Amino acid sequence: MSNIPAYVEGHGLLKGKSVLITAAAGAGIGFSAARRAAEEGCRALMISDIHPRRLEEAVSTLKQQTGLDAIYGQLCNVTIEDDVQALIAAAETQLDGVDVLINNAGLGGQKKVVDMSDEEWHRVLDITLTGTFRMTRAMLVHMQARGRGTIVNNASVLGWRAQKEQAHYAAAKAGVMALTRCSALEAAEYGVRINAVSPSIALHDFLKKASSEELLAQLSSREAFGRAAEVWEVANVMMFLASDYASYMTGEVVSVSSQQA
Repeated sequence: MSNIPAYVEGHGLLKGKSVLITAAAGAGIGFSAARRAAEEGCRALMISDIHPRRLEEAVSTLKQQTGLDAIYGQLCNVTIEDDVQALIAAAETQLDGVDVLINNAGLGGQKKVVDMSDEEWHRVLDITLTGTFRMTRAMLVHMQARGRGTIVNNASVLGWRAQKEQAHYAAAKAGVMALTRCSALEAAEYGVRINAVSPSIALHDFLKKASSEELLAQLSSREAFGRAAEVWEVANVMMFLASDYASYMTGEVVSVSSQQA
């Protein structure tokens, strides 16, 4: 099937904008989105994560890779309201106002419904869905007051399609889709746009640890190109939604996949 395409160079899509991204340390979609934002010309960038060492390393690596010096890190656990408020306050100050928020924090896992504890169910929903809600709520206070801003949420095709042992994650991502649509209507009155991407499978280290090699190979083989997405291919669509090219798009969930069940 198709080979991995060449990495796309930046085209200034976010020139002059400031960007805040949650759960962006490591090697996943969040980190790739941070790198892409810098490559697309953002003037300042803040990333958050719950791992201090990994966060510090990510900030350093991003500065080296992109040449952007105005990159900041802030610890944040999106299940804790005080952390969320502290992150938003720090970003508003250090970035001189946040133009783009990318809600990337999420947690998956594999477990059958019959074996799933309340704690496992609540943890996935608290991070993936309620965490996105907390960040959106806190950010809208500032964006709506300014009359501008863009929020991009990270959903999943599991919000649409069924997969065994994914009831908690699928429910959370379906919730992210609904949150995106409903909050977008409210925010539109203030000139703020809210959209989401819906990846199928994008391979990165965390996913490889959370899922079996056999399952990942099986899911990848179902895709139209016969492979999983590169994380930067998902990040590219996030950059489009965050940019002025998507100025008439809000409440949309954009599939980044072949949509095969």
